[in-house]
Amino acid sequence: MENLGLGFVDEKFWDGRRVFLTGHTGFKGSWLSLWLSSLGAIVKGYSLYPLTSPSLFEEAKINTLMDSEINDIRNLSKIKKSLLDFNPDILIHMAAQPLVRYSYEAPIETIEVNVLGTANILEAARNCNNLRSVINVTTDKCYENKGDKIGFNENDPMGGYDPYSSSKGCAELITAAYRQSFYQDKKIGLASVRAGNVIGGGDWAKDRLIPDILKSLKDNKPVIVRNPKSIRPWQHVLEPLSGYLVLAQNLYKNPNLYAEGWNFGPYDSDAKPVTWIVDNMIEKWGSGHWQIDNGSNPHEANYLKLDITKANQKLNWSPVWDLDKTLNSIIDWQKHYIGGANMQDFSVSQIELYKRDALS
Repeated sequence: MENLGLGFVDEKFWDGRRVFLTGHTGFKGSWLSLWLSSLGAIVKGYSLYPLTSPSLFEEAKINTLMDSEINDIRNLSKIKKSLLDFNPDILIHMAAQPLVRYSYEAPIETIEVNVLGTANILEAARNCNNLRSVINVTTDKCYENKGDKIGFNENDPMGGYDPYSSSKGCAELITAAYRQSFYQDKKIGLASVRAGNVIGGGDWAKDRLIPDILKSLKDNKPVIVRNPKSIRPWQHVLEPLSGYLVLAQNLYKNPNLYAEGWNFGPYDSDAKPVTWIVDNMIEKWGSGHWQIDNGSNPHEANYLKLDITKANQKLNWSPVWDLDKTLNSIIDWQKHYIGGANMQDFSVSQIELYKRDALS
């Protein structure tokens, strides 16, 4: 994809570009590391070790593609040294405590990582001489959710019932403060991005629906479903990542015009209840069944949906894969993994397929 206009990933732009990526060992960070490396970017990753074993980072041997530093974003002096030494053109901040249920068990850790960690990144980065584009990745759960069945738009107030969601709302406020107080004067574009429920191959995170389904199907056990009626904006992980890359390009070229909050979600038709996902995954796998978890579970929002009008109109960005194709790609990834395929090559082949479909 070369010079295809506002809404496409420009390969010439990324070739040789220096990109500092926090959270590169995580699920989304690993996919983005693969994509950036395939574009020819020079990538420096900064993160803790993968939270799961196996992990996409390990199975796709992502450390062979980039400079990987294992460290903690809560340590300001270390993140500052790493950023200043690398001197990136673009910074994408993904490192986080990403799990709602775990945030009930470890609220202070969640707040330290997601709030103070974000402040550390933004504080350290504002002294990088070549930096022109910064993206802070938050979540669709950063919005104040009153249970209204409408999609959140970027002007809706921040909120959060649980420690995870509220920590991400706080990270949004910190991002806005640093943008107005420091980054605008330096001509550095600083934006925040909010994605839907990202799914894809290579996710082994605890208490996530797709990993739970795949493990149960592989082990020939019933899928345990906690919130069968909950509706989420499901999307393949490559969907928001494409939005982040497009936004980063435009921030670099015009820092102030695009320095704000952005939603990258699926079409409304792909906001489906949990049961729809489970039934379709079982059908595509070819066997299996599910049952409801009757135990006590912490509060999670029943309805989440994002309004992506702004990204569509101002960035010319739109989703590429519908939910059916997304689930097919996940089953395909999992079966190749079980079959012993080279998962770096296969994951990159899925990125290339996504890029081709974006052009069709």
